[in-house]
Amino acid sequence: MNFTYLYRSIRFMVVITATILLFVSIFYLSKVTYPFIIGFLIAFLMNPLVNFLQFKCKFPRALAVILSILLILSVFAGLVSLLIAEIVAGAAYLGEVVPKHIDIIIRYIEDLFAAQIIPLYNKISQTFDNLGTGQQDTIMSNINKVGEQVGNVMGDFLQSFFLNIPIILSWFPNAASVLIFSLLATFFISKDWVRLSLKFGKFFPSKWLTSGKTVFFELKKALFGFIKAQLTLVSITTVIILIGLLILRVDYAITIALLTGIVDIIPYLGTGLIFVPWIIYEIITGQFVLAIGLSVLYIIVLVQRQIMEPKILSSNIGLDPLATLISLFVGFKLFGFIGLIVGPVSLVIITTLHRANVFQDIWRFIKGESEIPK
Repeated sequence: MNFTYLYRSIRFMVVITATILLFVSIFYLSKVTYPFIIGFLIAFLMNPLVNFLQFKCKFPRALAVILSILLILSVFAGLVSLLIAEIVAGAAYLGEVVPKHIDIIIRYIEDLFAAQIIPLYNKISQTFDNLGTGQQDTIMSNINKVGEQVGNVMGDFLQSFFLNIPIILSWFPNAASVLIFSLLATFFISKDWVRLSLKFGKFFPSKWLTSGKTVFFELKKALFGFIKAQLTLVSITTVIILIGLLILRVDYAITIALLTGIVDIIPYLGTGLIFVPWIIYEIITGQFVLAIGLSVLYIIVLVQRQIMEPKILSSNIGLDPLATLISLFVGFKLFGFIGLIVGPVSLVIITTLHRANVFQDIWRFIKGESEIPK
């Protein structure tokens, strides 16, 4: 028996088992510790600001953390207030304009029924009367089955909706508790960031710490690069839409462009949630020039998004454009819309582990060329 291959097989199984156990542990632990994970992420993201206040402005660490949290909450509250004010202004505008649009749509539907549906119904009625008794019974039976199916679907939907109302209402106290625990975790983690880092480092060998630091800094760079890339894409989309709406002389062009840019964060759907219903409405109301202009603008936004996204992601995250494009496509095929985020993030993690020589160390361990550091 070749003991070399036996030992390598055992080491390979050890690596596979440890990897599976790691992912399973992370999955189940995250379900009960997610407020503290959120707190860690917030502390990690605001750590540069805390360090600036501590070392440049000479504030105590605890005071720097409190000021950073208050600043973040103030900015968030300010953005929410501006959004609410914009929604109120938009609601007032819609309250004046929408009734007129509804009247137009109702008249369009009435004309459609008078010109198309009723004559078609009369023709179908005449054809139905000319059929035999058996054929009429078959048609009525099929219609009744379709009606029952539609009724069952609607009934199930309404039932599930009303049954989920208590669940939705119970979410608010849970969200409040998660927010409180996350803010407290953010404060304590950020305040003791250095001490916790040193304490955490004592549990692992020096080689693991070296590789871990490389992975951490690469992921940090990739995370901020990903956020920067998404903000860049949203900004480009907003500017293009604003210019297009100004050319088309659309009212509230700035507000519409900002809201559409925010919606563009949603993978793949994005601007279509705004433009498609808008274009359909303009066609129904007979505003064909505006509908064509909006269609052209929508196509331009889609094309630039598809062209710019791989390039901007690759330049900000440090990935090859072709690899980024492949990750976007594979992520979309495997996970749907959310895969457009999961794909590049997974590629970043794999690339980071490769740069930190993690895969090489694992392979050397499997071959028996190196032992797990102690």
